[in-house]
Amino acid sequence: MGAKLLGIDIGTSACKIAVFDEDGTVISQANESYGVYYPHPGYVEQDPNEWWKAIVKGIKGVFADKKVSPEDIKGIGVDGQSWSAIPVDRAGNVLYNTPIWMDTRARDICEKVTEKLGEDRIFNVAGNKFLPSYTTPKMLWFKENKPEIFEKTFKFLQSNSFIVYKLTGKMSQDLSQGYGLHFFDSKELFYDSDLAEELGLSVDLVPHLYECDEVVGQVTNEAAELTGLKAGTPVVAGGLDAACGALGAGVYKTGQTQEQGGQAGGMSICLNKAMAHKDLILSPHVVPGMWLLQGGTVGGGGALRWFRQEFGKDESFDQLTKEAELVPVGSDGVTFLPYMSGERSPIWNPDAKGVFYGLSFDKTRADMTRAVLEGVAFSLEHNLRVAKEIGAKVEVLNSMGGSANSKLWTQIKADVTGCRIVVPASDTATTLGAVILAGIGTGIYSSYEQAVKKTINITRVHEPNPENHKAYEKSMELYLELYGDLRETFSRY
Repeated sequence: MGAKLLGIDIGTSACKIAVFDEDGTVISQANESYGVYYPHPGYVEQDPNEWWKAIVKGIKGVFADKKVSPEDIKGIGVDGQSWSAIPVDRAGNVLYNTPIWMDTRARDICEKVTEKLGEDRIFNVAGNKFLPSYTTPKMLWFKENKPEIFEKTFKFLQSNSFIVYKLTGKMSQDLSQGYGLHFFDSKELFYDSDLAEELGLSVDLVPHLYECDEVVGQVTNEAAELTGLKAGTPVVAGGLDAACGALGAGVYKTGQTQEQGGQAGGMSICLNKAMAHKDLILSPHVVPGMWLLQGGTVGGGGALRWFRQEFGKDESFDQLTKEAELVPVGSDGVTFLPYMSGERSPIWNPDAKGVFYGLSFDKTRADMTRAVLEGVAFSLEHNLRVAKEIGAKVEVLNSMGGSANSKLWTQIKADVTGCRIVVPASDTATTLGAVILAGIGTGIYSSYEQAVKKTINITRVHEPNPENHKAYEKSMELYLELYGDLRETFSRY
């Protein structure tokens, strides 16, 4: 029957666990949700122990239907959300909830550090601006605001490295998640101890670096007893969810681009050299020798999920988008700014707010629904335009995430960006990327090229409509103008 591989995806609202065969077919899968906590304005936290409980339940779930047995699993790959800062003691106990990627509590710290060291000193090493969403400012927040926690902290872990630890008992830091640490040199791929000290930190606070496809350890007896996995099953370091999603969408060579439509939105352009832009995100790819120039936005599928929760609880997503399909390009004059928890790239404004513009008595829910879909597409286009400033041009997007299941939403993105969009098996792209890493690390695949060709199939292709693209260029200018006009207002209220 061939080898089976297990992938674990630690998302913002839920984890996904899926077992694949060597050809990329899903044999069994499970989803388990957990909480997101907002204790104070700007604070967005999760409890890593809740991730682990959900993952334990999910792994048991994939074995429950008897389609696969623990002995079939030849390797495990784990991917996770970016920019965690999980403080653990020497025994691996979580000392405090982790601020997640939406958290902006360290804003004042970022201003002080940037003023002290200079923006260029940090950017020249990290390839990324010093902003509160990243891991480093959160570590400093613990040092300044929770000194008793900081003193007890042995290591700060990322989301996937925490789960790898729970499975294997070994602490790791994969290269693709290193970009959240500003003393990690994103070009040369090592910790810069001098910059760490200038920041008031130490490289001893983070684990040893691993290639994403490198086997960190094996499933322990304790983890096997909890999950039903076979003790001794190899576990690779894994990586960033966006990077694993890019790989699982078939993006592994220079110039290929992934478009992400999960809870958050964004894009990842694959490059064979580190090209940084101060308004975008640079990270190593999970594929060795490659990098990703990324745009990460808060307005992805989560924006439509919020809209449905508040204005269409009795309707399915399909029903809402079917209504929106009848609305003409431009949403009958309604424009939506999808800044539902501030905004990341390219504006990096934690004060930005979600906005509907153009409402009047003749506007309908369908107009607003389509405006949400278009607003998220505009945020994607904004990032692509910024990437072009340093020569990173995109013609084809490989789409992934739940949003890619919507033919309307995907076509809107094609029309807004003017790019051809191809859609692989979107719901499983991220876990498939994690599984490919496990397959490489355990020798099941001989190369990334072989793995991609063997596992990934294109299910749909969307060509941009030239007339719609022209109309959306005017809508895009309004979108940008609205943010420009409201930027100062956002910071005052």
